[in-house]
Amino acid sequence: MATKQTRYEALVKALHADLYRYAYWLCNEKQVAEDLVQETFLRAWRALDSLKDEKAAKSWLITILRRENARRFERKRFEMSDYEESTITDNQSTSTEQQIENHWLREKIASLPEEYREPLVLQVVGGFSGEEIAKMLELNKNTVMTRLFRARNQLKDALDEEPLMRGQYNG
Repeated sequence: MATKQTRYEALVKALHADLYRYAYWLCNEKQVAEDLVQETFLRAWRALDSLKDEKAAKSWLITILRRENARRFERKRFEMSDYEESTITDNQSTSTEQQIENHWLREKIASLPEEYREPLVLQVVGGFSGEEIAKMLELNKNTVMTRLFRARNQLKDALDEEPLMRGQYNG
């Protein structure tokens, strides 16, 4: 039991922030993201003996989190609202212009169709490779790579459509 507790505590300490960041990208609500992470770790505790390779822990937990998020919609369809920028904390102080650009980028990513948004967030926020994403989403690697390519192109097109914002907020 002590070994299981030690393994579990190491997982929580090492991966809690990454799971929360991904959960937040999925639901855009601080409290829901916290609940998803908590439920994920609860399920991980129950199934910890099934984790044979510690190197696969992050993708294993992300998979649990994704399934827990899906269960949330099976139980009840929540009303999704726009997230508030103030709920996202950034350890570095950034300029107002940078904050505006970050907010714009988050909005554009959030507006992507889920089939493109999810692999992109897993790669950018989670740091997963195309192969790892394919395994988590149970897709062919080529499908994942195509979706990542299309997601980036849609973001690029959205950027090209926006008027040049440089210097616009400098008073």
